Amino acid sequence: MQVSDPNNVKIYNLSCGKSLPEWLSDRKKRDLVKKDIDIRKRIELIQDFTMPDISNTVKISNDGHYILATGIYKPRVRCYEVDNLSMKFERCMDAEIVTFEILSDDYSKLVFLQNDRHVEFHAAGGRYYRLRIPKFGRDMKLHYPSCDLYIVAAGPDMYRLNLERGQFLNSLTTDATEVNKIAINPIHQLVTIGTKEGRVEAWDPRCRSRVGILDCALSSVTDDTQVNGFPSVTSLAYNGALTLGVGTATGQILLYDIRSDKPFRVKDHMYGYPISDVTFHDQYVLSMDAAVLKIWNKDDGKLFTSIEAGPDTLFNNLCHVPNSGLMFMANENVKILSYYIPTLGPAPKWCSFLDNLTEELEESRFETVYDDYKFVTKKELEELQLTHLIGTKMLRAYMHGYFMSIRLYNKAKSLVQPFSFEEYKKRKVREKIDAARSTRVQVKNLPKVNKDLALKLMDEERNAKKKNNASGILKDDRFKALFENPDFHIDPNAEEYRLLNPVIARLDKTRKKQLEKELLSKQFDPVEEEIEGKASSDESSDDSSDDDREWVKEMKKQHKAINKEREEREEEEQRKRRIPKLYELKSGQQFRNNFKDVNDMAANNRITLGERVQEEQVENVKILKSGNREMTFTVSKKRKGMDDETMKEHRKERRKLIRPAPTKFRMPKQNMFRRNRR
Repeated sequence: MQVSDPNNVKIYNLSCGKSLPEWLSDRKKRDLVKKDIDIRKRIELIQDFTMPDISNTVKISNDGHYILATGIYKPRVRCYEVDNLSMKFERCMDAEIVTFEILSDDYSKLVFLQNDRHVEFHAAGGRYYRLRIPKFGRDMKLHYPSCDLYIVAAGPDMYRLNLERGQFLNSLTTDATEVNKIAINPIHQLVTIGTKEGRVEAWDPRCRSRVGILDCALSSVTDDTQVNGFPSVTSLAYNGALTLGVGTATGQILLYDIRSDKPFRVKDHMYGYPISDVTFHDQYVLSMDAAVLKIWNKDDGKLFTSIEAGPDTLFNNLCHVPNSGLMFMANENVKILSYYIPTLGPAPKWCSFLDNLTEELEESRFETVYDDYKFVTKKELEELQLTHLIGTKMLRAYMHGYFMSIRLYNKAKSLVQPFSFEEYKKRKVREKIDAARSTRVQVKNLPKVNKDLALKLMDEERNAKKKNNASGILKDDRFKALFENPDFHIDPNAEEYRLLNPVIARLDKTRKKQLEKELLSKQFDPVEEEIEGKASSDESSDDSSDDDREWVKEMKKQHKAINKEREEREEEEQRKRRIPKLYELKSGQQFRNNFKDVNDMAANNRITLGERVQEEQVENVKILKSGNREMTFTVSKKRKGMDDETMKEHRKERRKLIRPAPTKFRMPKQNMFRRNRR
């Protein structure tokens, strides 16, 4: 059973679930029911409420004890008895059934209109009689007072077959080319037909003459409707003596007061499919086309709720159980659909258990769970290494995360964390062992998480003079995770903890060791005894001032320590900022402006060689007797950042590493001269 709530109205699909093939044996069906949980949890309102291929029409008998359905293939009719919730009989026919009428209160008298122009009469034992009409039939209705069967066909005539005499009477000729639908008012017995031209004609069976015409084609075209095609009349239904509902081929429903030629309400399905059925229930109108069943208020036209067809099916016919919220739908599928809407009315007497079932479902509120999909956040996607799937069809964005297939999630998790299942098994085994140990005598040991805090609380709990509210934390189950879950571990070095709760800081190391020894030596909790003649509250009040003074001293101490640490951090940061980042000056060197050096070199290049020699090495120039001048100088190229001593050491290393070329590759000088002479 599937529950949906369009427009905040609960709708229960009773036919949802897997169906078993008819050709399976009973033993195989029982085996499948045991294995498949979906089959075991389904609700089968009526057993074998199906058709081999397609169901065309569903109707309920006048006494409400039998449900008859027609379908294909082969063409057949099936009768279901609601008292036993099972099929009573099945009959196959030679041609497909267009529609049928129940002539009696039960199933004993039936008439079927077939698509090969035949009309078949069936009794309780089987087919009683078969006759033929001149044209292909579209619809038929029984006029109970006169016992005349009116049959409309693909022509202008209405055929009248008197069942009491067993013969045809004079036909009634209309102004239409084809007649699609016929309806008879159960109160004043007015015969109404819908034509292909979009008109509704009313005939009086007493005088066999037309008493009125409604042009529905012009009325169906309004500002709120969109007409695609010609609005022929495809369905008719009466509500009481004066209200008439008309459905058109373009998807509009028109509500008329038969005393007026203008509709007082026009409703558009907005799907463009022909309206196959119109039914009235209290103040609601149930209108159905091939795609949707809409339930709306006839007074204001406001939508109450709707039932949409699935992607692989289309609606053919609607059967609403009178004075209840149960309805059946013939469709282009094997199953005949069953829906229950408690808001419309209670369940019929033969399935009164539906009310109890729906009430239990409404009481047990549970969240919607998607069994085939897993919700993951972006952080989990990064852990699974699936961020490249964002924006593809593999992930559907929803709120702050994504929905992904559970199979893809399990595969990715097994690849990223191959030993996660082994860890899961070990954790489960450990939990079972701990659960079994819980029944034994408990030894009071220190917890693994927040051990120092637990020691301090135990010390305060043992000391009768210092009882306070904090001592009950160890016994309270609400704070159990504080000493078990590592996520709640308290960092004693954090500034916030040192300022707000200096409890552990007041616990001396010697006192801590003493408490651990006492705790390990005692396996059971000691019984606390109060001092006679003095209440515990009086004892604690004596030392309250001492505790406050000690707490104030500890707070001042922590403030001084934290401020000192902050100053040290700030000094370290300032020292790092003062250190040059792009260069470093060595000892004995001065900062030089590189741009100034470049300008000086450009100026020196413009000075003559003589002037440069006079400035730098004048003492090395000698004047000879012949009047010539002799200048001696050495060319040395200093590298940046190197002294004379370092340059000498560097040259010595280079000489050691230089290897002379082999002599056999050298060319003799004599050969060189000879070649030049040649």
